[in-house]
Amino acid sequence: MTSTIHSMPIPSGTSTEEAIAEGRRAYELDRAHVFHSWSAQAQIDPMTILAAKGSYIWDGEGNRLLDFSSQLVNTNIGHQHPAVVNAIQAQAAKLCTVAPQHANAARSEAARLIAERSPGDLNRVFFTNGGADANEHAVRMARLHTGRYKVLARYRSYHGGTDTAINLTGDPRRWPNDYGSSGVVRFFGPFLYRSQFHATDEAEETQRALAHLEQLISFEGPATIAAIVLESIPGTAGIMIPPPGYLQGVRELCDRHGIVLIADEVMAGFGRAGKWFAIEHADMVPDLITFAKGVNSGYVPLGGVAISPEIAATFDNRPYPGGLTYSGHPLATAAAVATINAMTEERIIENAESVGRDVIGPALRELAQRHPGIGEVRGTGVFWALELVQNRTTREPLAPYGGTSEAMGAVLKECKANGLLPFANFNRIHIVPPCTVTEQEAREGIAILDRALEIADGYTT
Repeated sequence: MTSTIHSMPIPSGTSTEEAIAEGRRAYELDRAHVFHSWSAQAQIDPMTILAAKGSYIWDGEGNRLLDFSSQLVNTNIGHQHPAVVNAIQAQAAKLCTVAPQHANAARSEAARLIAERSPGDLNRVFFTNGGADANEHAVRMARLHTGRYKVLARYRSYHGGTDTAINLTGDPRRWPNDYGSSGVVRFFGPFLYRSQFHATDEAEETQRALAHLEQLISFEGPATIAAIVLESIPGTAGIMIPPPGYLQGVRELCDRHGIVLIADEVMAGFGRAGKWFAIEHADMVPDLITFAKGVNSGYVPLGGVAISPEIAATFDNRPYPGGLTYSGHPLATAAAVATINAMTEERIIENAESVGRDVIGPALRELAQRHPGIGEVRGTGVFWALELVQNRTTREPLAPYGGTSEAMGAVLKECKANGLLPFANFNRIHIVPPCTVTEQEAREGIAILDRALEIADGYTT
């Protein structure tokens, strides 16, 4: 079906024909020379993106699609925000790069703004190039601070693609990279819809998940455990909102045993969950927060670790054995300053919270009333997931864990045909538009999703 979504002009100085020709050349070069991540190279057919603006992207044929993926859930302020583009341009004219041992205005101001918005007294910031190395360095800090080595991480999680980060990860992408020698021990976190604890409500799920974690700590030896790493709200794994009391309970266990608590906010942070940091929903302060993605909407690669005074003090007179050539890169941190200021001045986080509460959440729950293929709706802010199933009683997923299916492929194809770029993982569709999404755009996207879900319904029993 063709809609007005496909008829909008490409926001570029070139004509549509020139842009499409350029895109086709880009595709040819990509297939000849680019090695793609997480892919069997001969089996992929990447979509070319010619341009982007706000909540929309234009594909290689000039079709406009509403971006309900925020790419990799990182364009929190939308595409091509003029304040951030201008800040990058101004910084490039002033100081493109500088070695990390030197102070510079962009990095200093970015650190101040991040520290001001971090919960509690996490007021020191170590900058990295992205989320994976943020988690790498957070674990390194915890190990050096405690003198211990083991790290606990949950199943159904994702922490990045570098060596330590992928071994922390609790999804199938870890399997080819896991040799059982990383010092990581995994546990089950709370997920009532597919509970490992036979719980019947959130209170039981919290109590039993904490009892499971407490027993694991006891069996592993508390004095051997450096850190527990948790996504404040697991993202790629399914946007499972922690039930009330769970994160506070993990904090208490860490305090009791001298374990560092690391909150991975790479995906959930900077407005995605309707707060600066998703951990604010739990009213709890971790020892370290890792961030990336939304801190500057991915306009220039940037990540980091927000550090508690106690852990920072470990390295007052002891060198921290780690660093990166591009730590706090001026172009990246200038983009972060502009992003954070825009979020504040334009009330972007408040928009994410209200659109999620008043539009996306109610609309998705209404879809669930009409589509038997929706097993559960979960989310907050602009961070939502639809769990698609073949049967609501058995909860058999529409695609297997770690894989996809004909049904999921058909649903996603229908979304794109009607002008929606979705984010999918296994049997789920994630509704993760930019934090700047308008009510009209949110309704437009959900209406397209509504039609596509009729295909999923055809696979239900």
